[in-house]
Amino acid sequence: MNPVILFLLAAGVMIFIVVMMSIRIIRPFEKGLVERLGKFQRILDPGLNMIVPFFDTVIKVDMREVVLDVPPQRVITQDNVNVEVDAIIYAQVTDPARSRYEIANYIVAATKLAQTNLRNVIGEMQLDACLSSRDDVNAQLRDVLDQATDKWGVKVNRVEMQRIDPPIDITEAMSRQMKAERDKRATILDAEGMRQAEITKAEGSKQAQILEAEGFAEAVKKKADAEKYRQLTVAKGEGEAIQTVFNAIHDGKPDEKLITLKYLEMLPKLAEGEANKIFLPYEASGIISSLAAMVEGIKGGGDKVASKPTAETV
Repeated sequence: MNPVILFLLAAGVMIFIVVMMSIRIIRPFEKGLVERLGKFQRILDPGLNMIVPFFDTVIKVDMREVVLDVPPQRVITQDNVNVEVDAIIYAQVTDPARSRYEIANYIVAATKLAQTNLRNVIGEMQLDACLSSRDDVNAQLRDVLDQATDKWGVKVNRVEMQRIDPPIDITEAMSRQMKAERDKRATILDAEGMRQAEITKAEGSKQAQILEAEGFAEAVKKKADAEKYRQLTVAKGEGEAIQTVFNAIHDGKPDEKLITLKYLEMLPKLAEGEANKIFLPYEASGIISSLAAMVEGIKGGGDKVASKPTAETV
């Protein structure tokens, strides 16, 4: 084979190898650190990048958020209760250069730092506060870890407490306390319900009595109005009758029937009382007068009747 052709083939292969060694592809969630002869040169962004072959080396750094599991550990609270706690840390690299050159392994460092600060934070709180204020514990741990990992180019986004397990005897005591508290609340609610029922019942009885009294008053008022109307009507009728009799007498034309009727109406009133009474009707005076005249005529001169017989009431 022609030496020239062989040289060209060898040169082509060398050029291809050099080009391939000059190309670096960075994925979207990565950043590339370029080191040239052992010195940091620059940061490569995602995509196709060119480097100097044989002189440059590329170190890829994962920029995604990672989850760090803090192992369980025993921690003594402020009120001397030994509890077992663990947590989860969500961290993310923000500066690939510092995360590579400022610390050897930021994952291990963040985990150990979380264990230490977890003991410090829990140790300054009482058990009840630890159980009821997990958000406060998470916030304190996140602030401490974020401040410590900032120089490493790592940001702690979130810290979550997984477990806070007190001893069995403490757990049983807490269960009894919770049961007693719930029984207390139930008793209070029952008493409050009975009180409200009695109040409602009393209010209903009061309202019923008020309505009954108002109804009775209204009935009495209606009855009084009816009696008043009846009495006014009767008085008006009697007044008109008396006026009619008065007018008839003064006109010289008395109505005998009317006078007789009024006379008979007065008889029951005259008969009232316990004494025995004898009534002679008004017409009897005329009959007695006629009999007296007849007796006087028969005797012809007998004793003169001194007076005209009248009705006598015993």
